[in-house]
Amino acid sequence: MTGNTIRRATLDDLDAVAPMFDAYRRFYHQPGDVDRARDYLRERMQRNESVVLIAHRDGQPAGFTQLYPIFSSVRTVRTFLLNDLFVAEGARRHGVARALLDAAADFARAEGAAGLMLETMADNAPARALYRAAGWHEDATQWYSLDVR
Repeated sequence: MTGNTIRRATLDDLDAVAPMFDAYRRFYHQPGDVDRARDYLRERMQRNESVVLIAHRDGQPAGFTQLYPIFSSVRTVRTFLLNDLFVAEGARRHGVARALLDAAADFARAEGAAGLMLETMADNAPARALYRAAGWHEDATQWYSLDVR
């Protein structure tokens, strides 16, 4: 198997996703704790509180994104918050992040959601460039995708 593949993670994927989730948390200055990361993901997935998409590159775990369902009372629609996006160091610069963003949009569209949203730090230039290239729109603090309907 070559290239990038993306699919929805299941509980069987926890051992592959948890170390990446732990690395993601450490990037945000949290103490490393793979067991805590695994427990958190397990609980979210068991309760259907989040959707985790896992990326593989050449058959190896390469990244993930975690989506949380949210709802707009004003628009009376469901959307998803793309809360976490991480690509393993050895898989960076191979289109994994873009593939995860595209898969998240496809997932939201298939679920009948109106769109996706996320936030990133204003000084995160690489992420902002990626989001712009993928068609996301920026306001002062948040990014919004194009409608997925």
